[in-house]
Amino acid sequence: MPEISRYVLPVLLLLASNVMMTLAWYGHLRFEHRPLAIVVLASWGIAFFEYCLAVPANRIGYGVYSGAELKTIQEVVTLSIFAVFSVVYLREDLTLNHLLGFALIALGAYVVFAGPFAERVIVTAR
Repeated sequence: MPEISRYVLPVLLLLASNVMMTLAWYGHLRFEHRPLAIVVLASWGIAFFEYCLAVPANRIGYGVYSGAELKTIQEVVTLSIFAVFSVVYLREDLTLNHLLGFALIALGAYVVFAGPFAERVIVTAR
């Protein structure tokens, strides 16, 4: 596998899996009249396909990214997709507080990937 795809493919798979995850977790909110049992089963069905993308994303990405970096990518992707989803699908407002909170999380992602303490080991795995 070309080296570039080991960096890009996990991110693309996480993007696709997070679209499905967002639909599974929040898509039913516009269908309050549906029975909860049906909603749970439908969400579970969507989540199965989400896992079919998320698990390979992490398997392929592990090695070029650490576990913490993969989780950070997933969280930033999740918030980005959810921000769009909440405005477009749920028709909710995106407030300054939301944007500020997301920006702080993005700052946290920066610290994980390139922060000033990137090489300092706190707890060793050995």
